[in-house]
Amino acid sequence: MTEFILNGIAWGGYVGIFLLMALENVIPPIPSEVIMGLGGMAVARGDMAIVPLVLWGTAGTTAGNYFWYYLGRHIGYERFRPFIGRHGRWLTMEWQDVENLHTFFVRHGGWVVFVFRFMPTFRTVISLPAGITCMPLWRFLVWTFAGSLIWNSILAAAGVYLGSRFQELDRYVGPIAIAITALIVIGYIWRVITWRPRER
Repeated sequence: MTEFILNGIAWGGYVGIFLLMALENVIPPIPSEVIMGLGGMAVARGDMAIVPLVLWGTAGTTAGNYFWYYLGRHIGYERFRPFIGRHGRWLTMEWQDVENLHTFFVRHGGWVVFVFRFMPTFRTVISLPAGITCMPLWRFLVWTFAGSLIWNSILAAAGVYLGSRFQELDRYVGPIAIAITALIVIGYIWRVITWRPRER
């Protein structure tokens, strides 16, 4: 994975960073931590500058999340109901849960999108309910860009700090990402096993 990202950066420069970050949000297994971290290492070597690196990376993050926002907007709130009816067991959700989520998101969606930008996996998933609840596009883009700008700046700064020691980035990011993914999978399996629909 690291070799693929390095080739993308070497081939496209800032545009490569943009495309990789956009792709990362459409295909989550590509880790943004490694992309921006390696970009920061390129800054340390003098091959890139920190400001355009962060701006291009954040623009890519925003573009990738817009894909999920658009998908949610296309599905729509009411069209989501038959899907819940068919697959609610595996989603561990009923329509009442969706209604509660819709109400909460309408009231607090802006800061939720912002905060979730700092959480692995969920920072991409949150864009789907933002679209389903028809959050105004400008608000979604502003909150997404703002949260992503802070997070990507931290990742790039970490890359600058590590310099050319990208093996250290893989050493720490890899196990952490695997552990978080494993916890999410275990939590989901546990929820599926223990979930029961409400009494009718």
